[in-house]
Amino acid sequence: MRVGVLTGGGDCPGLNAVIRGVVRRGVQEYGYEFVGFRDGWKGPLEGLTMELGIEQVRGILPRGGTILGSSRTNLVKIDGGIERTEENLRKMGIDALVAIGGEDTLGVATTLTEHGFHVIGVPKTIDNDLSATDYTFGFDTAVQIATEAIDRLHTTAESHHRILICEVMGRHAGWIALHSGMAGGANAILIPEVEFDLDEVVGWVESRFKASYAPIIVVAEGALPKGGTLVTKDATLDSFGHVKLSGIGEWLAQQVEERTGYEARTTVLGHIQRGGTPTSFDRVLATRFGLNAITAVKDEAWGTMVALQGTDIVRVPLQAATEKLKTVPIERYNEAKSFFG
Repeated sequence: MRVGVLTGGGDCPGLNAVIRGVVRRGVQEYGYEFVGFRDGWKGPLEGLTMELGIEQVRGILPRGGTILGSSRTNLVKIDGGIERTEENLRKMGIDALVAIGGEDTLGVATTLTEHGFHVIGVPKTIDNDLSATDYTFGFDTAVQIATEAIDRLHTTAESHHRILICEVMGRHAGWIALHSGMAGGANAILIPEVEFDLDEVVGWVESRFKASYAPIIVVAEGALPKGGTLVTKDATLDSFGHVKLSGIGEWLAQQVEERTGYEARTTVLGHIQRGGTPTSFDRVLATRFGLNAITAVKDEAWGTMVALQGTDIVRVPLQAATEKLKTVPIERYNEAKSFFG
């Protein structure tokens, strides 16, 4: 069998571990041949390939990013994109495709499945917001990086009696903010699921200073003040219709500084959360996803995605991963609120 592999969307620690797991088991146990598609869905659309075998996956387990490259190419939005891709896959003799990506990448994979092509999905989102899986790889690494940053911000905040705001990833779901904020001992955590009251945030800040400590606020990039709108970098959209978020941390710092009189500074972690070596948890999870994805190919379980449920890797319909976002439940947020102020 000839199997194609691609990685789509934003890069994420653990992608290379998935690729390695797919190829190692596929070649050594099943005797499959692999084709690496470059730069997400752009690869099969334009015929961009690379050799992918045992030699190519040696030593990539601890590496961040993806050896295959990635992009946000949306085949559905390109005239004849799905049809051209199917034709290219047939011409190259591709029997099955392992698509590693988040909601957008797997949405395209679902469309290809509906057209009759053999696709297996692997969930990838640093925001941990894909349904049907308890965790996605990359999330643990992002939380660890953000927690280390918060730990470092505490010392500067205390030394200079400043309000320090840490802006982390999280367009629609605040999992990174919630976990890193709790682990880092933040005095306030603001997430997209719960609109925040600026007066309440100011109250938490003032309460913290009264206790002779400087406050740390963790804010997800998609957090919203009550009655407000998303803070965006500009008006442009990517191929999946997403705006570029950036600036809620700076906006919040300005507002809180004006209301309290205390100096406020913002740290935006941005792509730092995506880069570098994956944690051991993410390496193991990503490897297990890869091993089980190629076994799903062997079992011809087309149109499914591998997922973590409890400690088991299971198979779920691709559509189940993309039909709704997994957001932070209010009860989880209320747990964190016990430490605010």
